[in-house]
Amino acid sequence: MVILGPNRYGKAETRVVRVTRHGDAHHIKDLNVSTSLSGDMEEVHLSGDNAAVLATDTQKNTVYAFARKHGIGAIEDFALLLARHFVDSQPTIHHARVAIEEYAWERNAEAGHSFVRSGRETRICVAHYDGTRAWVVSGLTGLVVLNTTNSEFWGYIKDEYTTLPETRDRILATAVDATWRHAVPDPGEAADWDKSYDAARQALLAAFAGTYSLSLQQTLYAMGSRVLADCPGVCEVRLSLPNRHHFLVDLSPFGLDNDGEVYFAADRPYGLIEGTVLREDAPDAGPAWS
Repeated sequence: MVILGPNRYGKAETRVVRVTRHGDAHHIKDLNVSTSLSGDMEEVHLSGDNAAVLATDTQKNTVYAFARKHGIGAIEDFALLLARHFVDSQPTIHHARVAIEEYAWERNAEAGHSFVRSGRETRICVAHYDGTRAWVVSGLTGLVVLNTTNSEFWGYIKDEYTTLPETRDRILATAVDATWRHAVPDPGEAADWDKSYDAARQALLAAFAGTYSLSLQQTLYAMGSRVLADCPGVCEVRLSLPNRHHFLVDLSPFGLDNDGEVYFAADRPYGLIEGTVLREDAPDAGPAWS
């Protein structure tokens, strides 16, 4: 016997740029929005009956219309607004997932209407809503950080294939992908998502800089723990840290020493360290990470 399993559909990567004009000082929100819906979708799969389907083009148009009608503040608020609209307005839609990437722009000091694309990390969020409960995961990707010292790596397993020498001083560099799950306030209660994001980002940076690292795993745990310590509303942190290796260049053929000054930055292969840090009493995640 064959049955239909879990399924969802939606509009991926709707690009929307919202300009807010306050006199000569303009503001930009530049987003990539992906919506995904599920519910009473058996017939569209089994017989092609589209009666329960909210077209993906309609989902795209809703993103643009809501950007105009409601504006765009914190991306978590915009994601929740869209998710609640899709579920609450359509009886056949029982669950909505909205994922957003935000690309930062900085105002050019020469004019209030001129901007330069920021080289910072990309801010992200995913919001779920099922008609009763909401789940929000915030985060960032591509936060590139580097410590020039205070990192060692030694004491690891050695077998017949091991060639890596132990080191008591090395460069530690990574591009942080971090997501953190927090409780969502009641619909009538405002949440300061921007303040929460800034606090979590600063906690990641402070832990990376302040941890004397004997392994990137140790640093990962310190970073996740610092977010939980500094952000009471966060209950779980997930981190993915690629080890961006830097190797000392052998300059002896040229009659030169190299006391930790000249390195070769290797882009691949790289070690990939991943892990989760959570409160012991963290509530059920529901669909938050899906």
